[in-house]
This record gives sequence, C-alpha cells and structure tokens, in this order.
Amino acid sequence: MAVSVEIPREYGYVVLVVVLYTFLNLWMGFQVGKARKKYKVSYPNLYAIESENKDAKLFNCVQRGHQNSLEAMPVFFVTLLVGGFQHPIISAGLGVLYTVARFFYFKGYSTGVPDNRLKIGGFNFLALFGLIICTASSGIHLLIREVL
Repeated sequence: MAVSVEIPREYGYVVLVVVLYTFLNLWMGFQVGKARKKYKVSYPNLYAIESENKDAKLFNCVQRGHQNSLEAMPVFFVTLLVGGFQHPIISAGLGVLYTVARFFYFKGYSTGVPDNRLKIGGFNFLALFGLIICTASSGIHLLIREVL
C-alpha cells in the first residue's frame, strides 16, 4: 500500500544543512591535500608510514579526521534527511550542531593528539543520537498514519 509523504516547507533548512556539511567535507579534503604537501606524503598512499616519515603521526591525524568524517557521513545524511520529514526544524538544528562539532572534531584531531578531537567534537555523537530519534519518530509516524 502506498503512503504519500508531504514535505514541509521548513524541510529547506534540512537541505541547507546538507549543503553546509558538503562544504565542510570539501574544506577537510583541502586540509588533507595541504598536509600531504607539508608532510611529504604522496599519492596513492592513504597514510604515512612512521618508519619512513618523522611526521607520519601528524599527517595521519589530519587524514584520519577527514576519513572518520567520511565514514560517518552516510549515517548523518540518512538520519538528517529522513528525520527531517517529520521534524525539519529539530533535525536541521541537530544537523548544524553535528556539522559544527565535526569541524572541531577535525581541528582537534589535526593537532596530532587524537584525544583533542573529543573536547568539543564529541558533541557530534549527541547530535547524531538526536537525529536517530527524529528518524525513528518519522518511521513511527508513517506507520501510525497507515494504520489509522
């Protein structure tokens, strides 16, 4: 049985958060490119080898900060976009929190001290948890509409 989904006008905020995070992701990619030049890590090497490069840890922390953000991006996008159907303002707000926290996560990781990623960056987990709740609520709402 088909279910029609009405997209609220405020869903535009959700879409803008996707664009904001996309720009953050591009910026992080540029930072990795700059770190490649600075620490002399050539392509196609994903990470520097400590026995061959005295700055391997510094480069690897920059690379890992971006890589971790890429790994989490599909879950973030799905929960943001699906949760935004039912809760566009809350989802957009949580999406902004997630994006800002991911910026600090990356900046902290890039210091070469991995624990620095969690000082402010750890709030990304709170935002993601909120988005998971919004997504679950959207699913429940669709099921209830179908039953009624």
